Amino acid sequence: MKITVLGNALSLFLLITFTLCILWGLAAPEGLHMHQAWERMMPGFHFISLQSFLIGAVEAYLYGWYAAVVFVPLYNFFNREKA
Repeated sequence: MKITVLGNALSLFLLITFTLCILWGLAAPEGLHMHQAWERMMPGFHFISLQSFLIGAVEAYLYGWYAAVVFVPLYNFFNREKA
């Protein structure tokens, strides 16, 4: 498994999910917001300003790469062929 493929895929998935959740938060009533969860997971993110959104977007992208950097070596280790 290639780390660059999974890193980019996970990062874009989290970035798209984060953006959709922010858009939902702007359109939905207060009781249906998810920004409290994002605020706990992403230091510097507070609902909502452009600067805060950009901080959250960068952190979402980096979390995807973090997952890939941890997961791919583990996957490759346990999936290696026995000689």
